[in-house]
Amino acid sequence: MTQEFTTTETLDVRGENCPMPVVKTRQAVDDLDSGEVLEVLATDPGSESDLGGWADSTDGVALLEQDQTEMDGETVYTHYVRTE
Repeated sequence: MTQEFTTTETLDVRGENCPMPVVKTRQAVDDLDSGEVLEVLATDPGSESDLGGWADSTDGVALLEQDQTEMDGETVYTHYVRTE
């Protein structure tokens, strides 16, 4: 992961399945100012495509990066979304 941005806020949706990671990300992004970055932690493997598709089809947001790591014995998908 080559992070070249500063995370403003972290949203933890681990343990939640589709569509909740996208729903909660959308709600959290609404509270951010332009240029701020939301870090989203999810355990749903579908969150990679779901959040990517949501960001591509939503004006005012950009998916900067996605990563996956092992944390406490489970795969955690980390997404970085910036408001524009």
